[in-house]
Amino acid sequence: MSKKIIIGTRGSDLALWQANYTKDKLEDCGAEVEIKIISTSGDRSQEWNTSFDKLEGKGFFTKELEEALLNKSIDLAVHSHKDLPTEQPYGLIIAGVSKRADPSDTILINKNCVDDSLKFNFKKNAKVGTSSARRKSQLLAFRPDVQLLDLRGNVTTRIEKLRKGEYDAIVLATAGIERLELDLDDLYVEQLNPEIFVPAPAQGVLAWQTREDDDATISLIDKISDFDVLVKINIERNILRGFDGGCQLPLGVYCDADPDDDDRLKFKVWLSVADAWDKQPKQLYFETLNTDGFADEIVDKAKSIKGKKVYITKNLNDGNYFNSSLTKLGYDVVGKSLIDFKEIKIRELPKSDWIFFSSKHSVRFFMQQKPDVKGVKFGCVGASTSAELRTFGYRADFIGSGTDTKLIGKQFAAKVGNGKALFPIAKDSLKTFQWQMPKQDNVINLNIYWTVKQSVDVNDDMDILVFTSPSNLLAYIEKNKIKPTQKIVAMGDSTGKELDKLKIKNYIKPNSFDDLGLVQAVLGV
Repeated sequence: MSKKIIIGTRGSDLALWQANYTKDKLEDCGAEVEIKIISTSGDRSQEWNTSFDKLEGKGFFTKELEEALLNKSIDLAVHSHKDLPTEQPYGLIIAGVSKRADPSDTILINKNCVDDSLKFNFKKNAKVGTSSARRKSQLLAFRPDVQLLDLRGNVTTRIEKLRKGEYDAIVLATAGIERLELDLDDLYVEQLNPEIFVPAPAQGVLAWQTREDDDATISLIDKISDFDVLVKINIERNILRGFDGGCQLPLGVYCDADPDDDDRLKFKVWLSVADAWDKQPKQLYFETLNTDGFADEIVDKAKSIKGKKVYITKNLNDGNYFNSSLTKLGYDVVGKSLIDFKEIKIRELPKSDWIFFSSKHSVRFFMQQKPDVKGVKFGCVGASTSAELRTFGYRADFIGSGTDTKLIGKQFAAKVGNGKALFPIAKDSLKTFQWQMPKQDNVINLNIYWTVKQSVDVNDDMDILVFTSPSNLLAYIEKNKIKPTQKIVAMGDSTGKELDKLKIKNYIKPNSFDDLGLVQAVLGV
C-alpha cells in the first residue's frame, strides 16, 4: 500500500484552496492525502503590517514550509509559484506545476471613486493599496498622480479594508479572486491586460515542492503537472534569476506562446523592471522561436539600456506617456508631426450597428462633431484609441490588440456578424480593416478628416527615428535622409511597406498600436 501524502500549506483561505485543489488532483490518481497547516514569516509580517520592500531576505511565505519538508513532517508543499525564490534549498525540488490560472492583476475600485476617462478607471489622486514593489512601480509609471498605501492581510481582509473606505482602490491577483469566488457586486472591477500591466513571474501557477529523494511523491506529481506551463514560467523565472530578484524587486515578466504562420511555436515575453519601486520601469517586448539563452538575452538587453536621441513624428507634451517614460530613462526625445489634419464635416450620419475607430484622430474628428450614436457599439484599435473614446464618455465594446491589422479586422468582423459597421476614416485611408469584413455591403466608410504634409528639416544626429504613419514618413524624406546607422521604428504594416519601397530594411514594428508599444520598441532596438 502506498504511503499517505501529507501536504503542507499556509492557513489563509487562498492557500487552503490551493492545497485542497492539489489534494483532489492526487486523490484522483489514487493517493491518500492529508493537509497540514504551517504558519510562515510572511503570514506573521502581515500581522505587523510590514511592506515587502521593507523586509530582509527572500522566501517570506515559503521558508517554514521548506523546513517542514526537510525534517519530513510533510511530504509536499503547495506554493503560489510567484512567492518562491529562484534557488531551491539543498535537497528540495519543484516536482511539478499546475495549469495556469488567469495571470493578470485586477484593480477593485470603490464605485464612488471611478473615473473611466482615466487610465485604470480610478479617480485622480486616488489612494491605492498594494504592498508589491512591482505593482507600485507600474502604477506610478502609468498614473503618477496616484497615492500609494501599503496593504497587507489575506484577500478577504484586503477587500474589507477597501469597503471600509481605507482605500479608494486596491490591486490583487485575478487568480486569487476567481479561486475564492468572491461576491464583488458592490465594487467596480477592472481586470488588467498582462501585456500592459505585467504580472509577477509565474503568477497564477501553483508550485509543488518536495524532497529530491522522494521518488514516490515525485512520481505522483508528474501525473498532474503541466509541461507547457513549466516551459513558459521557466523563462519568466530565469529572467527573475538574472536580476537576482525577490519580492523587493519591481519586476514583472509574462511569457506566452502562439503558433506562427508556419505552425512554429513563437514565444513572447513582456518585461517591466525598475531599479526601485519609485523609479521609471524599463518596459520591453521580445519574441523568439528558439528559447535557448532567451532569458539571458532579455536580461542582458534590459541591463544595457542607456539613453539615446529619439525623433518621433508625433506632437508631444509633458504628459505624453512616450515622452515622459523615455525622458525619465535618460532619453532625449524630440517629437513633431509632419502632417496636419483638417476636419471634414459630417453631413448625414449613416445608420450602423457598430462604429470602428482605427486611431485617436478618427475618434476625435468624429466625436467632436457630437453625432447621435445612441444604441451603437464601438470598436477600437489599441488601448490609446480606446482611451481617447473614453474621454468623450463612451467605452469600447471591442478593443483589438497587437499590430496584425488583418487579424484585428477579422476579430472585429466576427463580433459584428451580420451587422453593419461604420468606419470614420481619413480621406486617403488604405481601408485595411474594412477589407477583412466578409460582406462589403455591410461596410460604411465615412471620411471625417484629411491630411496635409508639412516638410521640415530634422537634426540628423538622431539615433532612433519613429515613424507613426506612411504620410509622416513620406513628409520626412522630402527634406531629410535616413542614415544607415539610424534605428527605425515603423508604426504598423502600411508604414513598414513604405520603408520597404525605399529599400530600408533595418526597421522594427511595435507590438501594439499605442505609446507603450512604441516605448517597448525604442527600448528594444
